[in-house]
Amino acid sequence: MDSCSTRVVDADRVAAVHERMPPAEDLADTADIFGLLSDTNRLRLLVALLDGELCVCDLAAVTGQSESAVSHALRLLRAHRIVAARRSGRMAYYRLEDPHVRMLLDLALAHTEHTEALHPEREGDA
Repeated sequence: MDSCSTRVVDADRVAAVHERMPPAEDLADTADIFGLLSDTNRLRLLVALLDGELCVCDLAAVTGQSESAVSHALRLLRAHRIVAARRSGRMAYYRLEDPHVRMLLDLALAHTEHTEALHPEREGDA
């Protein structure tokens, strides 16, 4: 039912989509970001940062994770420019890197709040 009987049905549209397709490296980088966001604990950290800067200790307290786990997650998120750090003496305060990250989180959370997912990938988990 889902197979096409002809190779290209709408050649102009295929060409237009192909033209605007980002380079493979950009798609791989974007997939990496979504991979980082797919971890519940890392996502919890990012949601905590929606209200502003927090240090590792406070992030651990608010998310229920160990400081070691928080530090490790923040290193990954910082390497991918999802969070940024500001030093104040011996303390480091983390924040979302830029408004794009906040927008991505806001949209994803709004989508979740306004839709009912079927979760076929979770069927065997219950």
